[in-house]
Amino acid sequence: MSVEIKQHEPGKDLKDFIQVAFEVFADDPAWVPPLYMEITDRLTPEKNPFFEHAEVALFTAWKDGKAVGRISAQIDHEHLRIHEDNAGFFGFFDTVDDQEVASALVAAAEEWLVSRGMKVMRGPFSLSINEETGMLVEGFDSPPTIMSPHHRSYQAALAEGAGLEKIKDCYGWKHQVAPAPPRAQRAWETITSLPEVRFRSVSPRNLKKEVHDILDVFNDAWQHNWGFVPATDSEAKKMAADLQLILDKELSFFAEIDGQPVAICLCLPNLNEVIFDFKGKLNPVTVGKLIWRLKIRRPKSARLMLLGIRTDLRGKKRYAPLAMAVIAELVRRGLKQGYEWAELGWTLEDNRLMNAAIRSMGSTIYKRYRLFEKPIGA
Repeated sequence: MSVEIKQHEPGKDLKDFIQVAFEVFADDPAWVPPLYMEITDRLTPEKNPFFEHAEVALFTAWKDGKAVGRISAQIDHEHLRIHEDNAGFFGFFDTVDDQEVASALVAAAEEWLVSRGMKVMRGPFSLSINEETGMLVEGFDSPPTIMSPHHRSYQAALAEGAGLEKIKDCYGWKHQVAPAPPRAQRAWETITSLPEVRFRSVSPRNLKKEVHDILDVFNDAWQHNWGFVPATDSEAKKMAADLQLILDKELSFFAEIDGQPVAICLCLPNLNEVIFDFKGKLNPVTVGKLIWRLKIRRPKSARLMLLGIRTDLRGKKRYAPLAMAVIAELVRRGLKQGYEWAELGWTLEDNRLMNAAIRSMGSTIYKRYRLFEKPIGA
């Protein structure tokens, strides 16, 4: 039978769109079902400030009366303002192993983007580059960490069959927590010996201000990176609210010079290690498990979400070891808190300096996420 495409309105018609993932990944032992509440909030304009500067369409594919795939299409006007590239995006691209289904979904997203003047289709981003980025193409046997994408092993081939082509890969690095290598330890000792420099934990009690400082450093540090879009004030407030429950202040910290934040490390406990058996549902029983596993038993894994140093420090010899010292400080804190490993990333495959620094810490690439692109509207 032919494929039927249905469009869903964000915030109002989400049940089938969310449920598709539970069908596609039903027999995938590595998949961690996301919380219905979190996905619903992310796809609801009133709950996600991304919608303040973006348009979003959601599509599902149906065959023989069953939902067999989904995709989102989105236009981020902040991205267009900064990059002026007429690029629209897609995300939440999950299907059964059926080229007809995948091609029909890509065509639906493409048609929607073209009707709004876009010339390029890029992704997957679910929903933005600051959320889940890329399509998993290596590392299918390992469960995803918090805010990391997960896909079936056939999905990339279906994407290519629908006319999408690789533009970049991103690396997910696995770091086994162990004492820092001698080079990193020397960098840490050099930086911590400077009287004007200190490492300070993020304060959970003052998260609104702390998140503003985090994003101020992050936006400055990442401003020249490929595809970067800075977070808005509304997104900063949402981030502060989201961090309230899961933040481990020992894993997230600033480097300050004379009391001013100049570098940030935001590393979060791996929530997916906690919710893997919840089947996406929060109720009195799972909420109790969530709190006990997160605060009492504590996760053994984490994910490094943000790491950045202000651009005006990068040419100063006195602070040259700062980047390595920040990573060494994170390792030191992770050891003290009993963490066993962390995913560092993602990093772009062509970011040679950062990749070399991470590799020198003993980290290895264990996942690869692919970004695709397609000219549209010709």
